[in-house]
Amino acid sequence: MIYGYARISRPTQSIERQTRNIKAFSESAVIYKEAYTGTKQDRPEWLKLIKRVQANDTIIFDSVSRMSRNADDGFNEYEMLYNKGVNLIFLKERHIDTATYKAALNQQIKTTGNEIADTYIEATNKVLMILAKQQIQLAFEQSEKEVNDLHQRTAEGIKTAKLNGKTIGRVKGSTIITKKNIEAKKVIKKHSIDFGGTLTDKEVMQMIGGISRNSYYKYKRELKKEL
Repeated sequence: MIYGYARISRPTQSIERQTRNIKAFSESAVIYKEAYTGTKQDRPEWLKLIKRVQANDTIIFDSVSRMSRNADDGFNEYEMLYNKGVNLIFLKERHIDTATYKAALNQQIKTTGNEIADTYIEATNKVLMILAKQQIQLAFEQSEKEVNDLHQRTAEGIKTAKLNGKTIGRVKGSTIITKKNIEAKKVIKKHSIDFGGTLTDKEVMQMIGGISRNSYYKYKRELKKEL
């Protein structure tokens, strides 16, 4: 079986980029999706996946940083699945794929001969896992650096814009015009007693539907200003 695992740290983020990349690599991949934060450590979809996955199955990740929240946890998951015989593929860090280390182990066995001792295989595996841990640590550090660089560039861009006299964000007291408030104002203007209609505020709110009292009275104030 071929699986994919996509994770975002906040529900407001989009997970589609990860799933799109996984599907582009393997259209048949069964993808497990998850959103969780650092304060909520349980990952039900991940737990379902690692219970289901078997030897010779494959799990595809967009990046090694999607496998866990930090490098230490990531390596523990990596080592556990490697020893279980699961193939791990990281689209952004192909050098960390389990196939890389399995190929290195097989080459050592071929070089040494078929009668290689189990202790030698175990020792070689340990060395390879040390290398894998270093690479996973570097990948997490690079991922964190990219995020920090993005935040820094954004902050610098905002600072530069402010220095140039540009307004960042919504101007205090400004009105955001949307299809929803345009339609609501039309109903208020036509039917509210305050604007020559015959309906009370309660009746107008019922007519509009799905509007809070705060929004309703805000629209009324804006209408009075406009008129």
